[in-house]
Amino acid sequence: MIEFSAAEIAALTGGVLVGIDPDGPAISVTSAATDSRECITGSLFVAKPGEESDGHLFVGAAFERGAVLALSEREVPTPSGSAYPAVVVPDAVLAMGTLAAEVVRRLRAAGDITVIGITGSAGKTTTKDLLAGLLSAQGPTVAPRGSYNGEVGVPLTVFQAGWDTRFLVIEMGATKPGHIAYLASLVQPDIGVVLGVGSAHAGEFGGVENIAKAKGELFEALSPAGTAIINADDERVLAMLSRTTAKPAFFTSSDDFSPVGDRVVRARNSTTTPDGNPSFTLVLPDGSEHDVVSPLLGLHHTTNLLAAAAVAFEVGCVPAQIAAGLRTLAAASRWRMERTERSDGVTVINDAYNANPESMRAALRTLAELGGGQRRTWAVLGEMLELGDRSIEEHDLLGRVVVRLNISKLICVGPRTRALFNGAVLEGSWGSEAVHVDDVEAAERMLTDELEPRDIVLFKSSNGAGLRFLGDRVAQSAPDASVASGPAVTTDAASTSQSQSPSTAGGPRPDAPGKAQQP
Repeated sequence: MIEFSAAEIAALTGGVLVGIDPDGPAISVTSAATDSRECITGSLFVAKPGEESDGHLFVGAAFERGAVLALSEREVPTPSGSAYPAVVVPDAVLAMGTLAAEVVRRLRAAGDITVIGITGSAGKTTTKDLLAGLLSAQGPTVAPRGSYNGEVGVPLTVFQAGWDTRFLVIEMGATKPGHIAYLASLVQPDIGVVLGVGSAHAGEFGGVENIAKAKGELFEALSPAGTAIINADDERVLAMLSRTTAKPAFFTSSDDFSPVGDRVVRARNSTTTPDGNPSFTLVLPDGSEHDVVSPLLGLHHTTNLLAAAAVAFEVGCVPAQIAAGLRTLAAASRWRMERTERSDGVTVINDAYNANPESMRAALRTLAELGGGQRRTWAVLGEMLELGDRSIEEHDLLGRVVVRLNISKLICVGPRTRALFNGAVLEGSWGSEAVHVDDVEAAERMLTDELEPRDIVLFKSSNGAGLRFLGDRVAQSAPDASVASGPAVTTDAASTSQSQSPSTAGGPRPDAPGKAQQP
């Protein structure tokens, strides 16, 4: 983080300085955190109220770890009764945004930095990881940790940038209209990417069309000098062309798409290998063609690969290096089609970080393709959250898809997956092919008793269902399990919590629901 004095932060945010001796040494910060456990010497601790706890309760812990200033909504007394040094503001999260906007402004004024915003109903984190890998070969690149994509996560990502940062990759999520417009106003992206529009969180938005309107806010925020990277295979994204004054560039898996202009990235002969890895011929706007087989798992990742390639080409990456990167870059974030090969021959695919009807179907198709009629396949599915009035219908339809794909065994986990189970039964599942269990523990007992060598088991649900942790336990339940695709699996509950989950052990987490992990 570039350095800010306490006085500068107060002036920028309209805050009031407390607990600072006006005759004492000036206080400056060189990093920022919303978790006291992540504070180091020189940190600004943002004491935001959270859904699980209140950051003001951990100001003392933050200072013990090296914080020198708090950004808070009230004074916090030290053990001696004086106030901890702080900038007191009405809203700590909005103040974070204001400070982040100033960071970007100063970096732009000081040097050559390109800001890239990515949004979409699915694939944001994988695309962000791919892009970070491609761009880091071109210059210092900053990208979000995990899924830091909301009004807390975006500023935290910006705060990682320094004077030498060449590329700043920002993942943008939303829980209601206006969120992406706000995030874009903070970072003023030079390039915007919309991956797709799905039905995730349709209940909160009031329908898919409203989701499309919200995602399109990113394109509206681009200046005429900017570039809009458009998924031409998604009609709703393609329609956003009329909402931007930026230069359009496209990516597609279709040979039939006729672009406006010649800035199009294509995947020809798109398919998967026997191991489920995307395989295609990458065609770049300069006419060059490159054969690509990606380490990622599932045909649906072709969209993410093309989006990353399109951005990389627009910023001047060498075509051969783009293709080489796509051949080697794997998922860097946890629980995204994360494949583990157990020593007993069981394959575990843990994709239980987010779920919506589209991503569920994509994961199930990959499971069916990997089984190929030769291996027994298990789908361990939890609830898709926030679908609103369509929840019962979508879960019912998903149960029918499981049967149509000839998935061998279906375990529906949790009381709100009853419609999923019923859909499978009505579609023709019989006997023990589909079961409904009340909780994760019951699913784990069943898997422990019944998994056999060469079985393939998929875990998929929304984050709140908690199946990702069950997937971790099952992946590591045989000795010498090794991750074949994706980041290393850990069974350390503390490290898992600190990297992805809300926690009150050291203050509210930046990835608390509604703050950083958004659709």
